[in-house]
Amino acid sequence: MGDLLKGISSFRGAVFPDNSALYKKLAREGQSPQALMISCADSRVMPETITQSGPGELFVCRNAGNIVPPFQTMNGGVSSAIEYAVVALGVRDVIVCGHSDCGAMKGLCHPELLSQMPNVAAWLKHSHAAHSIVCEAYPQTLDEKERIRAVAMENVVVQLDHLRTHPSVAAKLAKGEVTLHGWFFDIETGNVLIYDGTACRFIEVEDGQALPVAVTGREVPQVLPFRVDADTARSAAHS
Repeated sequence: MGDLLKGISSFRGAVFPDNSALYKKLAREGQSPQALMISCADSRVMPETITQSGPGELFVCRNAGNIVPPFQTMNGGVSSAIEYAVVALGVRDVIVCGHSDCGAMKGLCHPELLSQMPNVAAWLKHSHAAHSIVCEAYPQTLDEKERIRAVAMENVVVQLDHLRTHPSVAAKLAKGEVTLHGWFFDIETGNVLIYDGTACRFIEVEDGQALPVAVTGREVPQVLPFRVDADTARSAAHS
């Protein structure tokens, strides 16, 4: 704890004074982040550092395994964060960010490691699909490190699918007001791989290159194709 207290002291004495005007503005006007990032709680994965974001720029939700439970009526911290970011804050981009050497994915691959952690085991049920994909669709020749990395990447895609079950996200997607992104942070190299929804794979994006997206919004047609006007319907019913 001593190091943390030193950090607070350093922030107050050396960092905050140079940014006091920004913090006062944020306190006065509130936040307007450009994106929601759902990332792992792993201490080595720092969303603000990876993206070099400043105060007020990124709305972050962290949990073990960067998991997004499918929508349900029971309240949950991740679901509430998504709903608040999309509805109240109006973020236009939602990012699910996985990473290499993920402890949650190791536990998913080795359930015996979770024998003393029943809550973690229950939480990871939301990632079982990722594990099944790797077990059944990937080469059996993968070594342990490659297997866990593959599960972590597939987990990002699975959680993107879960995101689309949330009514707030589905509605914004239908109106073309939100875009979903899948990222994978490599701790050892510092690289961030981006999921290309069109190519269905993660790619490394060079500076100046267009950023691929996982899921884009769409415009709902003004007249739905299955709708007919009332007069036509009545005529058909009496014919």
